Amino acid sequence: MTRVKRGYIARKRRKRILAFTSGSQGGHSKLFRTANQQKTRALVSAQRDKTRRKRDLRRLWITRINAASRANGVSYNKFIQYLYKRQLPPNRKTLAQISVSDCNCFSTILKNVIL
Repeated sequence: MTRVKRGYIARKRRKRILAFTSGSQGGHSKLFRTANQQKTRALVSAQRDKTRRKRDLRRLWITRINAASRANGVSYNKFIQYLYKRQLPPNRKTLAQISVSDCNCFSTILKNVIL
């Protein structure tokens, strides 16, 4: 079996991984093996926190809509139920933004959906 020299390909791969971890401290940014482990951990944490952030934002939107709809005398549950009866799929992000920025507009939407 002949010897295969990897040449610049291996160096390019190592440089890319070290560039990814350049903001880390100590050996995590300078030593390839620890940098590679650090990169794997960083990507795992990023994926986990990405899904967790989506979950937290949806929870926040629901809380804001609930507060605004209760101020108008209707619970969140009933409000969403009325939206589905009218065949209006709720966009919780937009409804939460409207409830925070313009209370009169939200109350108008609520009254039109209920009636």
